[in-house]
Amino acid sequence: MPEMPEVEIIRQHLDSKLAGKKIEFLDILLPRQLKWPESPEALSSLCCGLAIEGMERKGKYLLMRLEGEIRILFHLRMTGSLVYVEVGQEYENAHLRAVFYLDDGSRLCFADIRTFGVIYGLKPGELELVKGLREMGPEPLSVEFTAEYLEGITRKVKAPIKNLLLDQQKIGGIGNIYADEALFLAHVHPRRQAGSLSHEECRSLWAAVNQVIEAGIRDGGTTFRDYRNGAGGKGSHQEHLYVYHRQGEPCRQCGVLIEYTKVGGRGTHYCPMCQRMEP
Repeated sequence: MPEMPEVEIIRQHLDSKLAGKKIEFLDILLPRQLKWPESPEALSSLCCGLAIEGMERKGKYLLMRLEGEIRILFHLRMTGSLVYVEVGQEYENAHLRAVFYLDDGSRLCFADIRTFGVIYGLKPGELELVKGLREMGPEPLSVEFTAEYLEGITRKVKAPIKNLLLDQQKIGGIGNIYADEALFLAHVHPRRQAGSLSHEECRSLWAAVNQVIEAGIRDGGTTFRDYRNGAGGKGSHQEHLYVYHRQGEPCRQCGVLIEYTKVGGRGTHYCPMCQRMEP
């Protein structure tokens, strides 16, 4: 699933390509992925003929902002992608689910292999319809996401710290990859009870979360299978990971083999030497 860095990379590319263009025609190829309004025709009536002002991101959500404060929201979920196709450029994808045809002949293509992704067309005041947006916690790198905030949400929490990092109502945008990476850099075992972290460990984890998110954005995101940026290319952050997807390989810091387990049903990678269960 694209996480905050991957979605931000897509946003940056699409923002530079789409701003100022108008949506001329819309083709929804799999209507069940449209969650609001009630039909492809209603979405077409909402957005066709309007100019695109830019692309926004909130957590793992992408929002195309149109004139009149209309927004088209995309949640890519596990295998979704949004690719801008230049005028005259060929684009073949067997999993194409929606196409936005623009007034200069270019296209914005939404593809999704497993069809878990969703599209919303939202009028002013309707962002509250999207529960994930309404209940999202502060994002890494934001002024709201402070070390004090992170320490505050860990207190009296008996669940594993990894579960807390993945809880979008507590922190928006973190997924499996960057949770594993941040816990490694902070030398915190993913099964540790969140409430057991010391003041110093919370500050270390806060810094690590921001560090891995920044690195992911700098490297263009992480691609193992499905993630593609707004131009259809791959990221390179997978070449710099410390633990994620590296089970059986030596730790980059101590040489002990990286181990794999499950925490809260999610595949989890960690170093048993650098991330001891007891602090």
